[in-house]
Amino acid sequence: MPPPGACLNIMEARHKQMGYGSISNPEKFFNQDFKNLKQYCLTKGVRYLDDMFPPDSFIFQTETQTSQIWGILPVLQQIAPDAEFVVDGVSRFDFGQGVLGNCWFLASIGALTFQNHIFEQVVPLDQKIKENYCGIFHFRFWRFGRWVDVVIDDKLPTINGRLIFVHSKDPNEFWPALLEKAYAKVCGSYTDMTSGTPSEAVMDFTGGVHMCVQLSDASSDVWGLICRAGKSNTLMSCGTPQGETSANTVLPNGLVQGHAYTVTGVKELISQGKVVKLIRLWNPWGKGDFGTNVPDFINRMAFEDLCKFYTDLDICGLKPDFIDGKSSAQWKTSVYEGRWVAGTTAGGCINNRDTFWTNPQYRIKVVGENSETNGEKNILVSLMQKPDKRNRRLVQNLHIGFSVYLVSRPPKLTGRTRRFPAMFFNTHLPVARSDKYMNAREVIEFLMLKPGEYLIVPSTFKSNETASFILTIHSREETCC
Repeated sequence: MPPPGACLNIMEARHKQMGYGSISNPEKFFNQDFKNLKQYCLTKGVRYLDDMFPPDSFIFQTETQTSQIWGILPVLQQIAPDAEFVVDGVSRFDFGQGVLGNCWFLASIGALTFQNHIFEQVVPLDQKIKENYCGIFHFRFWRFGRWVDVVIDDKLPTINGRLIFVHSKDPNEFWPALLEKAYAKVCGSYTDMTSGTPSEAVMDFTGGVHMCVQLSDASSDVWGLICRAGKSNTLMSCGTPQGETSANTVLPNGLVQGHAYTVTGVKELISQGKVVKLIRLWNPWGKGDFGTNVPDFINRMAFEDLCKFYTDLDICGLKPDFIDGKSSAQWKTSVYEGRWVAGTTAGGCINNRDTFWTNPQYRIKVVGENSETNGEKNILVSLMQKPDKRNRRLVQNLHIGFSVYLVSRPPKLTGRTRRFPAMFFNTHLPVARSDKYMNAREVIEFLMLKPGEYLIVPSTFKSNETASFILTIHSREETCC
């Protein structure tokens, strides 16, 4: 009799073949069916109450703060009698950050408003507050390999009748607050959204191709990458370095320390015969760029200053066409779900010579000559670990990374696992690897691999650490996975 895990894998494979978990057929988060729940409420003439995300699970705070919030969770029409889901279209200027430290999430929403097609995948716009209304909404997020449809009710945390978290500039518009609540449900609570990086949210909005650029190491081709991303269907954000404390201190130049910004525009101009590279940013605090009230159309800074004052820039798109500016048909994507299991497949990093070979192994074959003659990077590898707990704040990310080996003469593989044996790794050095083992949700590297056969070995830094992961390989057309 096969182990339960094998049965679950078979069921998941069948679901994928049926398209379950895709954007057109998302999984039902907590098995809650939006259409059925709404129809039930309309038939019974009742207001929807989400028993899977009740008010007492919204926030984990001190008892004093909690007592201030509970009991003041009115429905939308009590907050604003003329409440609407969307008022006069969707814009990054619709909302501002509340008391919650989730600028990373709101910067991602700001980027989301620039891509209508992606926005409507995440935020179904056919939701009305005054027609057949029963207090139920739903939103869609990509979560670790599959899309989920998240149902919520319309009760929002307030104090003295005012929203305490994200709030719209128009008191009658509620899509930002409801979207934030849906994501809080996915994370476990509002408090679970405190602190993070925009890369996490933009991936959950797209399920697409993600690249992270370290601006301190920005090479000459980074500007070209940003320009291509600006013309493509991508979400872009960047962050400033943290100061001596965790506080978001506003510097004399107007920048906020340890803060996330949305990239809202990229432009090249000719000034006095020289090319000027400009980039426009937006502050989720809702006060214009750089925390000021400067009009948006002049909220631009030189690319050189971006590299000087910001640490990293995240780009996430539905397709990898922004990588080299060519047709996305030249790139293919392969996704593998795996697991490190203590005692069997959790061999740790190469320092663990006796067990490293027991890690999961993936073989790819790079064919064609373009990558060799042009020296262009042709493989984008992403290793993402999946959480084992619902509450985001309780997730302890392991230090993860991967190594890539050239297989010139494949050894004879025997046994049930058919892994490359320990001897192979004792006699071969990796030709590429992730920069370092990081305790992050995702580790990414953009590589140039010449034609040949390769072995990719994802691992945790320490051995015998159990966790699940997703290995995604984006490759040019000449590369077969």
